[in-house]
Formats: sequence, C-alpha cells, structure tokens
Amino acid sequence: MNANKRTIAIVAGGDSGEYEVSLKSAAGIDSFLDKERYIVYTVIIRGNDWNVQLPDGTTAPIDRNDFSFRMNGEHIKFDYAYITIHGTPGENGLLGSYFELIRMPYSTCPPLISAMTFNKFVLNQYLRSLGVRVAESLTLRRQDVITTDDVVKAVGLPCFVKPTCGGSSCATTKVKTPEELLPAVEAAFGEADEVMIEAFMQGTEITCGCYKTRTKSVVFPITEVVAKNEFFDYDAKYNGQVEEITPARIDESIAERVRTLTSLLYDILRCHGIIRIDYIITEGNKLNLLEINTTPGMTATSFIPQQVRAAGLDIKEVLTEIIEESFLN
Repeated sequence: MNANKRTIAIVAGGDSGEYEVSLKSAAGIDSFLDKERYIVYTVIIRGNDWNVQLPDGTTAPIDRNDFSFRMNGEHIKFDYAYITIHGTPGENGLLGSYFELIRMPYSTCPPLISAMTFNKFVLNQYLRSLGVRVAESLTLRRQDVITTDDVVKAVGLPCFVKPTCGGSSCATTKVKTPEELLPAVEAAFGEADEVMIEAFMQGTEITCGCYKTRTKSVVFPITEVVAKNEFFDYDAKYNGQVEEITPARIDESIAERVRTLTSLLYDILRCHGIIRIDYIITEGNKLNLLEINTTPGMTATSFIPQQVRAAGLDIKEVLTEIIEESFLN
C-alpha cells in the first residue's frame, strides 16, 4: 500500500429501512473523496456481517478486533472511518462507540450526542429545556396503554406518527382522523420499539447544514423544502416528489436566525463532522426545530452537496478538512 496515503473506510449499510439509502450515500462520498490523497474502500455492515468491497468486485471480511482486512496476503488496517449509515448502528452512536474503543478516528458526533439526536423525543425534550421551539409530542412503548382521546387531547389532529428512532420518514404517517391513529401506530411499531406522536405544524420547511473545525465554522446556505406529497415522506425524499430551493425564499432576518441557531446547537451539543438541522417556520415567523441529522444523506443530489455547491465550496475539500481535523495534534 502507498504509505503516503491514508486508508479510508466509507462505512455503509446498517440494520434499518434506510439500508439502500446508506449505500447511495456511500457511493456519493466515494465520488467526492480526494483519491490523490486517500485510498478508499467501502465497508458494508448488516448485522454481524462486516465486509469490505475489494477492487476486483469480491469482498473480504472485516476483522473487528482492529477494523482491518486481508487482501492478497497483506494485512490492511484503516486509518479513518467515514460513517454514512442512516439508522442503527451508525446514526445512533453504537458504531461510534466501537471506534472509540479501538481508538480509530471517525466522521460523526460522539456516541452520546449521536444517541440523543437519534431519539427524536429525547432530543426535543432536551432542546425544549434550552428554550428551542419544538412540536408538542408524546412517546409510546409497546406495553403502554393509551386511548385515541388521550392522543388527540395531547397533540391534536392532524398529527404525525413515526418511529422515535429512525429516519427518511420510514413508517411515518400523517394522521388526520382518530380512526387512522391505531393503524399508524402499528406501522411505526413495525420499524421500531418506540413510537413518537407529534403535533402537526403548518409552515415552510427548511434545512441547514453545518460543520466546524478548529480553524473555521461553516454554516451552509439554507434549503427550502416544498414537498409535492402530503409531507416530506420517503417518496418525496428519494423519488423526486419535492422541490428543493437553495437558498431558501425566506427573509434575511429569519435566515440569520436559522444560521445562528444551527451554529449554536452545533456547539452546545459538541457535534463533529457535518450535521443538518431541519426546521419549520410557522405563522408569525416562529422558528421550530424538527430534527437534527448527524449522518445526513450524501448522494450527489442530497441537501448537503447542494448546499456546499450553493456556498461556492468544493465538497472534496470540505470532506478533506473534516478527515484531516482528526489527525491534527
């Protein structure tokens, strides 16, 4: 191997309904990374199967003792892991904990922050305590007993029913009538063991990315999300049923509030790498936080690459800065 190049693992796959999305993000990151500087492999994880994709089209098992593999008789150990698993075990901090244990630098937030942001209900309650506006919500576990009247009284109708820990709007339903509530809850329990029921907020949906190093703080241009469906569901996200406008068509005063809050939350949570925060602007220019994505999509058409281009930046240089930050003394 070339001793002058770092060996990078793009870690993809996972055990959630976002498996295929993760593979697309991995392909995007592979196309963005600087191949003059890095030797890049994709490692696909599903359950206990951890395999690296080799240049000849075959795969080799990962030795989880040190996150290495063997190719042509040579022992190859990675220098860095770029995690792009949407869902468990990447986005919830489990994989980050593993890399912490084996002392390997990786791209995402520390395990505690990944776990907290992945659990939407926990995140919302924490942010509410800091004065951040979030939707009214409640959470259900499988053994909980609650009536339709209880839900309507707590969050009203319409409302959203979703897995508390999940993404890409998998198993998410917009409920408009009491009769739709139970089937929506059952669908969400098919994806996760905990379900969140959240009040509907009418307004303009936007999203804003951010990353920081020891020498710079970058908040990307804001994207306005105009879904052609009932809401920004899986089909809208990945099958083109959405209009994405960067920069967003919002007043500069609101845009500045979004940028300021995004940067502030990055610091408060001690985030690492690229994050993306979703908001909705409701009547009276009230800024409400929807969720924080610590492992945002990275296909060529995903929000972050769009925002990087709109900022006049080079995605290859951005990813290089994030990787090299881990190797500074």
